[in-house]
Amino acid sequence: MNAGAAGAVLVLNAGSSSLKYQLVHPDSQQVVADGIAERIGDSGSSITHEQNGDVETVSAELPDHHAAIERAMRFFTDHGTDLRSAGLQAVGHRVVHGGRTFFRPTLIDNEVIGEISRISSLAPLHNPANLIGIEAARTLLPEVPSVAVFDTAFFHDMPDAAATYAIDRGVASMHAIRRYGFHGTSHEYVSEQVAGFLERPLESINQIVLHLGNGASASAIAGGRPMDTSMGMTPLEGLVMGTRSGDVDPGIVLHLHRVAKLRVDQIDTLLNKQSGLKGLCGENDFRTITEKMAQGDEAARRAYDVYIHRLRRYIGAYMIELGKVDAITFTAGVGENAASVRADALAGLENYGIVVDRDRNALRSKDARRISPDDADVSVLVVPTNEELAIARQSAEVVSTPR
Repeated sequence: MNAGAAGAVLVLNAGSSSLKYQLVHPDSQQVVADGIAERIGDSGSSITHEQNGDVETVSAELPDHHAAIERAMRFFTDHGTDLRSAGLQAVGHRVVHGGRTFFRPTLIDNEVIGEISRISSLAPLHNPANLIGIEAARTLLPEVPSVAVFDTAFFHDMPDAAATYAIDRGVASMHAIRRYGFHGTSHEYVSEQVAGFLERPLESINQIVLHLGNGASASAIAGGRPMDTSMGMTPLEGLVMGTRSGDVDPGIVLHLHRVAKLRVDQIDTLLNKQSGLKGLCGENDFRTITEKMAQGDEAARRAYDVYIHRLRRYIGAYMIELGKVDAITFTAGVGENAASVRADALAGLENYGIVVDRDRNALRSKDARRISPDDADVSVLVVPTNEELAIARQSAEVVSTPR
């Protein structure tokens, strides 16, 4: 009944109205099954499960995350895997914000839950949902240890110059205001994969990693240590994203409040959900934006140009910060699939040893690959991210370490 599941890790990524899950073996990288529950708490909720080559989507009443996990467990059972008796190593949970408290994967107990709850004010859109997933998993799989893996952990030791905002230091200290960085699990995983691909020690490589999805972030990493990243106290800072503005003049917030009379929650919604590519052209899917550009849509072209301009600005800043760059790597949905973004982001940088080979860049593949000429000074790579595998590996390491 549980063939293929013993020793696996169940990875959960709970959003405010969604739940992504994957059952994966951390050593072999074998994915037993994965799925996603959407519109949790809504009348139109559904869940999609893929296992043994079969994909099934059902409409289901999912009033909360507990119900979503319970329904996912039924899918597993229907395919011959009873999670309660499968011999799982752990349940690994993605938690967005660890604040200053959590900077390594952490075995979850009541005290940890209390602290994650306490710092939820730093990520009010994310941490509460992550906690709901944690509580549901601990209830449904009480014998399986749960581990929290924090999005901010990798950037915990960024230099103070990169982590510090230039505001009153007393206010900053009192309210835990600093640059924390996000997508850390992806940036760490991809940077390590780059070292393996180049067959060089991680400690010898200066690299820029560009995680470009609906959420987007850049990082400068020297010898495996993060030196800077584009996201800050929240995931709103930095690059232009699908629905998030990225960098804006803070005075815009004051102007919208004082002159436009918008409330704080309205400004929050505007900058997080109605800005970025969607705010500029009404679309946040790059495939649709590309199609509209081909049809002469000026708003789509402007949105694309703003996106590329911001991306190039960060690449240039990180080139200077690192001094010497050995590799620039694209990852996540847009980074892995949008050849035009890769080409335009690095266009005209030949004098810096950065060249994108047109034919290599046009090749579509799910494998890690070089898109620069072999003799280029800087290796330009496309490396698929795998946050679920990274979470599974870190969770397995925590539960296997003697305490």
